[in-house]
Amino acid sequence: MSWVGTGEAFAASYAALCAGTGETMREIAGPARGRTLLDVGAGDGTLAAAWADAGWRVVATEPEPSMREVAGVGHPQLTMLGDGLPHLSFDDRAFDVVTANFVLNHVSDPRVASAELRRVARELVIATTWTASPTALWADVIARAGLTPAPGRHLPADKDFERTAEGVAGMLADAGWHAEVTELTWTWHADPEALWRSVAGGVAGAGAFYLTLPDADRERFRSAFDALVGERSDDGRMPMTQTAAIAVDRLG
Repeated sequence: MSWVGTGEAFAASYAALCAGTGETMREIAGPARGRTLLDVGAGDGTLAAAWADAGWRVVATEPEPSMREVAGVGHPQLTMLGDGLPHLSFDDRAFDVVTANFVLNHVSDPRVASAELRRVARELVIATTWTASPTALWADVIARAGLTPAPGRHLPADKDFERTAEGVAGMLADAGWHAEVTELTWTWHADPEALWRSVAGGVAGAGAFYLTLPDADRERFRSAFDALVGERSDDGRMPMTQTAAIAVDRLG
């Protein structure tokens, strides 16, 4: 899955979804007390900015230039670097806390990436992954439109892990973590037009699929989406239940 050029579309849509874990992550980390924090895979900077607003001394990394550009406009106070997993250009134990929000489900080797997060953390590392697809809506849209979904992309068997709390914990144990893993469920009340912008902008698997379609199939896709919005929306919003694993390793 390519995120190239998707910064604006992501910021207008799924950034709000991914921010649903932010309050819980900050509760886990506790008061800032002047501590340093590295946010890896910071996207458009939404969560990194929230950490900074809470008093943390934040450095954010994001390898995709369009994401950094959007972050620079929306959150000019952030220090945003182009580092990305699996190799971060920081010393061992460089930051009190290290976070990676919905990053490990997008890397080519989750264990190597997880070990790298732990390497640069001094006190605490927190990572989240999806345990239920946040985009199940699009599977319904594709079925309603009578289209053939693209084949799913999977990691090689020796790199993959089961998308459950237990599977996340096992993968992290392989990477050297002593992880506490819990699941968080919440409801995202999505703006339908923001959802549509994500697809039209090529965000995630649904967007990548949509951009491959000929014009006639794009029209069928849009009609199916509009029909589902009409059936499921509540006061103009689409309630979508989300479930994610939050993993914590307390280093000392």
